[in-house]
Amino acid sequence: MEELKEVSELVRDLEQSTVDGNVNVNENNNDNVVNTDNNDNAAESSGQTTHDLITAVCDDSILDDPSEASHPDDDVMDIVDDDDSYCIYKSNSHEEEPPKEVVKKQDRSHVASGTNNSQTLMHLIKGNLGTGLLALPLAFKNAGIWTGLVGVLLIGFIALHCMHILIKCGHILCKRTGKRTMDYADVAEYCLKTGSGRMKKFSKPLKTFVNVLIIFTQFGFCCVYIVFIAKSVRQVIHHYHPNDPDLRVYELITVAALIPYVFVRKLENLAPFAVFANVLTITGLIIIFQYIVQGLPDTSVRPTFGGFINLPLFFGTAFFSLEGISLVLPLENAMKHPEDFGAWNGVLNLGMIFVIVLYTSMGFYGYLKFGDHAQGSITLNLPQDNWLYLSVKIMFAIAIFISYGIQLYVPIKILWPSIKKKFSHHLIHSYGEYVFRVFFVILTFGFAVAIPHLDLLISLIGAFASSSLAIILPVSIEIITLSGEDRRLPWWVWPKNVIIFLFGVLGCVTGTYSTLKEIALRF
Repeated sequence: MEELKEVSELVRDLEQSTVDGNVNVNENNNDNVVNTDNNDNAAESSGQTTHDLITAVCDDSILDDPSEASHPDDDVMDIVDDDDSYCIYKSNSHEEEPPKEVVKKQDRSHVASGTNNSQTLMHLIKGNLGTGLLALPLAFKNAGIWTGLVGVLLIGFIALHCMHILIKCGHILCKRTGKRTMDYADVAEYCLKTGSGRMKKFSKPLKTFVNVLIIFTQFGFCCVYIVFIAKSVRQVIHHYHPNDPDLRVYELITVAALIPYVFVRKLENLAPFAVFANVLTITGLIIIFQYIVQGLPDTSVRPTFGGFINLPLFFGTAFFSLEGISLVLPLENAMKHPEDFGAWNGVLNLGMIFVIVLYTSMGFYGYLKFGDHAQGSITLNLPQDNWLYLSVKIMFAIAIFISYGIQLYVPIKILWPSIKKKFSHHLIHSYGEYVFRVFFVILTFGFAVAIPHLDLLISLIGAFASSSLAIILPVSIEIITLSGEDRRLPWWVWPKNVIIFLFGVLGCVTGTYSTLKEIALRF
């Protein structure tokens, strides 16, 4: 009886607050958001409002009918207050029979600034079609033609599987913690923080480690992009003007052009650039493929296996090319309809299967065509005296230039909020991010000048950081996350994840060692 009195008092308080205009429940289709704005008509709906909220906040133990209690496996917490987003249960009527409908926590279709499915697909494809695609013929050279074919397909589909693992764990942890969205580092942190007591103390260090890897990877991509753009443009100009300046001059000009471009901060504003870059990339790939498929030798002239010495370099390049996992959660979080991202027929599968097939074809036919003469970028193997193939270099230079802004999005999103908190001046809050973006561009320029070898830079980043992010960490996070669900893991999860984990560790260790050894020999 005491509990029922407390509920009655709560009802009166809620009704009074509704009449006063302090609570407004907006129902727009399936979106249910609790706002604190005044509403003159709120009093008329106070009865239904009170019923809906009581359904959410009442403890199951005081319900007259135990069948009305919310099931412990419901997908959304009772009331979630995070970043001005509230999730509640919506009861269709006062009757006992109709079930409660759960408001989808991740449906943000009311957010006007979110990206739609087509825009997200463009970002996903553009974020994965970088310089790694053009380096795959060299990767096949290190592995052998058939070993490379199987290896790229295997790594590609393992990477895609790990992307789905990360998304699934992110959804589970959002439900467990009440957060609306998480990025990669958040998933790593909360899988430990909500797990067993012995592991909680490692949650912050793991989050920091993941952020460091992501920043290192995206930073490395940006360094490679500057080198690639400068070399491509220089090749074209050098054909017409042999006395052109040094490569570093071209890199400096590239940085000067990048600075105003990186002032575009929002993904949806980058979408038109991504579409244009994809058009250039597809056009360039069509020209490349029509060239490399002409006069192909028999596959028997290329070795099936390139030897164990160079195989780690293959792993590094392949991991670099297919590591798009750090973009997955930011892209999903920025969508109007994030539930369309990870579905079996969703944006992620559509985009990544296209990327994997394209990568495999480029590596296979590029190596079959050029053999041991394959260079760090296949564009460097194209004829130097034909305007059509020279134009391909410009197309890819522009496309990679656009990709720089997309790759920059992730490290800025990680670093800038923590830097911004340290300052209270309004000018820093308003314009500081622009200064930080310029600093980041200049920093990548410095590293690009220091390490101008595209193939080694790609292999090092891929072996050390990309393998950890794309394969090793996701399977580890899945084990920890599912173990915290208070139910027995499926029998196949442990052996599957252990095999993937060992595969990633092998590629990471051997690839990093071989690349560092090669860098030492060249310098």
